[in-house]
Amino acid sequence: MLGGKFSSFSKTAGPGILFACTAIGVSHLVQSTRAGADFGLMMLGFVVLVMLMKYPFFEYGSRYANSTQTSIIDGYKKLGKPALLLYFLLTISSMFFVTGAVGFVTAGFFENLFDVDFIGEWTVVILFAVCVGILAIGKYHVLDSLIKMIAIVLLISTLSAFLFALYNGPTEQISGFEPKELWDIAGIFFLLALMGWMPTAVDLSSWNSLWTLERMKQTNYKPKLKETLLEFRLAYLITGILAVMFIVLGTFIFYGSGEELPNNNSDFANKVVTLYTETIGDWSYIIIASSAFTVMFGTIIAVFDGYSRSLQRTVELIFTKKENTIRTKFRTFYVIFLVVISVGSLVVIFQFGNNLKELVDFATVLSFVIAPIIAIFNFRLVTGKYLEKEQQPSILLKILSFTGIIFLSGFAVFFVLMKFLQ
Repeated sequence: MLGGKFSSFSKTAGPGILFACTAIGVSHLVQSTRAGADFGLMMLGFVVLVMLMKYPFFEYGSRYANSTQTSIIDGYKKLGKPALLLYFLLTISSMFFVTGAVGFVTAGFFENLFDVDFIGEWTVVILFAVCVGILAIGKYHVLDSLIKMIAIVLLISTLSAFLFALYNGPTEQISGFEPKELWDIAGIFFLLALMGWMPTAVDLSSWNSLWTLERMKQTNYKPKLKETLLEFRLAYLITGILAVMFIVLGTFIFYGSGEELPNNNSDFANKVVTLYTETIGDWSYIIIASSAFTVMFGTIIAVFDGYSRSLQRTVELIFTKKENTIRTKFRTFYVIFLVVISVGSLVVIFQFGNNLKELVDFATVLSFVIAPIIAIFNFRLVTGKYLEKEQQPSILLKILSFTGIIFLSGFAVFFVLMKFLQ
């Protein structure tokens, strides 16, 4: 009985782990660390709140895929061609900035680990070429295996650093330390940026549904709805716990120390790894450096796959009507989109130069402004005529969805007004 349940879970597991690795990169390693470093433990409440408010809309991607055996992008077409076109426009308007931000941070940790910052901009070019090569050759099978190994490294390294930080206690505050103001323009903008990618952008919920379908195809096993949801909920819970850990780490290691996190990606990576090492011990430097890069590499490779896969499916649905035509005509589009995304993201990175914080904040806030639209789409698909009653979310989840839509819409409007009046 127990062995059968484990076997079923192992066949289902994958999409949730991919989601977690996508989420944990920039939002945790960069934004959560910055949140703790600049504002301390007061940021924990905001992180828990936004994790709760966004939860339904990510879960609906997995729910819809399992229930209908189609992606939630197919569902957007059922809402009407304008909805699908709007999703397409939102995706192409954000993908270069999101991929660029993640790639830029990953390149910094790559340079720090291998001490190759002397090759400059070629670091991110090489990194993107490796990602495109891996996915073009192996696609989901390689991605799934790679991400599971990365997830193990991530959990062990983060938990170890967290426990060491708790044991050593918070850093001693320098004399005359004054905490940063959260409720001024800069503080509010950072708060919106933090929540924009906490745990990740809502429009990435479509990736969840695509990965769920791909996992079914890979294992030739169709899990029950409760099995798919259990796998996702477990991954989401772990993602939330890790976010809390990174804020605590940022607070205990940086807050009040007088240390400023640099704006250059390589310097940022070196500063983070060095200070983590000082907390845990010099012996841990290579472990921390390799773990940090591994986390970011898992994120960037998942981002490349997610955007290429979702763009491929969107283009298929927009330009063809028959499914058999889709499969033959657009099979190579996945690789084409990998290349397009890498080139466009490189242009963005070179445009922003060494302004790490500006690039990350711009990408995360852009995601936050888009979020209410995707949230409404997802909610309509799982609560209307498109799912059977037994497949639809509970009353409690529907109430949380209404609250989440109001929350996301309110903050998006607030941000637009704040920028307009600034």
